[in-house]
Amino acid sequence: MSLIIEPKNNNMKKQILLLSGITALLFSTVKAQKADSIRAKAIYAFTHIKDTTQRDKTVSEEMVLLLGSKTSAYLSMDKIRFDLQRKKDIEEQIKNSVPGKLSINIKANPKSVTNDEFYQYPADKKIIIKKKLVNNYLIEEPLPEINWNISSDTITISGLKCQKAIAHFKGRNYTAWFCPDLPFQSGPWKLNGLPGLILEAYDAKQEVVFKFQGFEKVHNTTPVNEEAESAIGGISISGKVKISGLSSAELLNSPTFYLPKGSIKTTQKEFDKLNEAMKKDPDGFINSSMAAEGRMTSGRRTTSKTTIITETENNPIELAEVK
Repeated sequence: MSLIIEPKNNNMKKQILLLSGITALLFSTVKAQKADSIRAKAIYAFTHIKDTTQRDKTVSEEMVLLLGSKTSAYLSMDKIRFDLQRKKDIEEQIKNSVPGKLSINIKANPKSVTNDEFYQYPADKKIIIKKKLVNNYLIEEPLPEINWNISSDTITISGLKCQKAIAHFKGRNYTAWFCPDLPFQSGPWKLNGLPGLILEAYDAKQEVVFKFQGFEKVHNTTPVNEEAESAIGGISISGKVKISGLSSAELLNSPTFYLPKGSIKTTQKEFDKLNEAMKKDPDGFINSSMAAEGRMTSGRRTTSKTTIITETENNPIELAEVK
């Protein structure tokens, strides 16, 4: 993907800038959360049948759940690995570039990965979903209240004794196995509200599955002032080029939780409008979004054609409730 791209027309550029401007004006201030240290990491194998007409083509992905006393963050490990390799590739291109003629080729991830990140704050009864559309956007919602029915059934998963719970959530009937010995009320994705970490969960049709792969305690020696506000993370490469989208990799090795630097707080409705603008004119949207954030200040302007690859998905994780 080219770093500097021409929009198709001025009307599209004005439309995108207007949407971005309204979003930034109304929601530009992202309230920082109280600092919380990362105390553990849980790894999950996530599988999802996105297209029910091709059930043999299951999408698989490795995910990580970062856990604190008051916070959790659910991220894609596959995306983090790709981002780290991309960072390495960019650094190599910068190293080998001709002085005064910096040209960077940014590769797209060939694998379908989860770009959304889910930050749960149980004490505040809220969840913040980070979405990526050139810039980072934060959508704050009430933390879902799931009406779990806890049974006496137990199993052992990787040496950990777990108890069964069932619930109807987002159009699906879920079975979850939680571990009372791991005192975290979070789980993968939006799952939450059980007296112990959710190690595994799946819907009745096995179309959405979160399978436990491992658990690791994090021994942070950095003292955390819980009354302080959490840091806002960001990353730059070689002091020359600002690359967005790498904050997840930084968070993975951070002693504390933080939300990506420069994120714009918005609503799902406003984000959907931006997403539609992106589909209509990808090149114009990218160019205008970068300009709105001050990330297109110099350099040779080039022309490129961005193709948006869409997957067939008639079976999203969240289904409409049947009335």
